[in-house]
Amino acid sequence: MEIVYFDNHIVVVKKPAGIPTQSTEENSVELEARAWAKKQFEKKGDVFLYALHRLDKPVSGIVLLAKTSKALERLHESFRQKQMKKTYIALVQGVIEADTGVLENYLTQLEFRSSVSSETDPKAKFCRLSYKVLERTPLSTLLEIDLETGRYHQIRCQLANIGHPIVGDLKYGAKYISSRQGHIALHHQKMELPHPITKEMLTFEVSPSKDWKEWQQQLALFF
Repeated sequence: MEIVYFDNHIVVVKKPAGIPTQSTEENSVELEARAWAKKQFEKKGDVFLYALHRLDKPVSGIVLLAKTSKALERLHESFRQKQMKKTYIALVQGVIEADTGVLENYLTQLEFRSSVSSETDPKAKFCRLSYKVLERTPLSTLLEIDLETGRYHQIRCQLANIGHPIVGDLKYGAKYISSRQGHIALHHQKMELPHPITKEMLTFEVSPSKDWKEWQQQLALFF
């Protein structure tokens, strides 16, 4: 885990793929961040540090944590007021012809996955994302994704629903198995938000690992 930024109110980290954001049964971003803060700030007791949002275990990228209860409350309110913008990149199987697009669906959360449903389903929740193509190869498409709602497995489910599962995402129909088990080609690259205390607009951006280029190269061999 890499520390991207910290002050008296927030911590921003780069989560590697393969570890959960939160867990009481295994190592997680929250536990690692608390251990870091305890050492960094020479804390003797318990450390208050909680993630504002989750990234799925096989996903990498930015995770925002609050260091105080006041920051936690205000950041949750910023989420509710849609004052935060989250941008992802995803490498998907197949070629998407349109340079840009919008996906709107109703998703139902099942056990450890989501499924596209209908508006009439009382358990379904509306979700929306927009994307633009960054790069195409004969076998894959690299997308930049603006997430407008934050449903469980939303990006993974919506892209699979249009026939373009994320590379490595076997749960949603990907055919290619990465050499790095438990990783998929989805990365939370950029986050924009108002600081919970000063209200200054902050922007954080982190690059994905080198695995992505390897995946693009190995796709040609796989197919």
